[in-house]
Amino acid sequence: MTTIEKTAFGQLDADKRLQNPVFKEPTKKPGRFGFRGEIALKFSPSIADEARPPEIVAAQAIAAAEESKAGIAFLTCYLLSFAYLEALMEALRGTLVAGGKYFLFCNNIDLSKRYQVNYEGVSFYVLPIDEATVYNEALDLFQIDRNELKKLDTAGKIDRLADAAQQYASAFPEISYEEGVALMGPVRDPGANRPV
Repeated sequence: MTTIEKTAFGQLDADKRLQNPVFKEPTKKPGRFGFRGEIALKFSPSIADEARPPEIVAAQAIAAAEESKAGIAFLTCYLLSFAYLEALMEALRGTLVAGGKYFLFCNNIDLSKRYQVNYEGVSFYVLPIDEATVYNEALDLFQIDRNELKKLDTAGKIDRLADAAQQYASAFPEISYEEGVALMGPVRDPGANRPV
């Protein structure tokens, strides 16, 4: 039985970075552990031991790691700002590795652009997102037919995404992190235009 401690998620779980899990258990594939939820990238200062929401999160995260293998094999998530890539790398240092498949959907990237960014030897696909969900965008990116997922539970869906990610071989224009920060648009207020 694959346990979280045997995977790259173990330290993240110990550090309380895996938050609001919709799924956090072994998948159908032997040796694979899946996670779906939020990843805390920057914690808020705690006041009198009061647990406060993180300042920065990787939202709508879907990830998979293989038992006894270094690093997370697959991760896709939503970042409010492309600049949070730095916080992501800092929080997940050692668990994001060369050869992993990482897809970041950033709210302040031009909707007509897609990039690849190499950050400290780790390659990221950087894609725009507006009102859609990471899950639906990932299905479109990997050209997965939604009908074939209807009979699958969450574990099966994570396996399908992780397997498709490993086969993904498209290349986008390469930019540096600094170039991406210069190109990105303003960070939108997630609370704006919402009823009180």
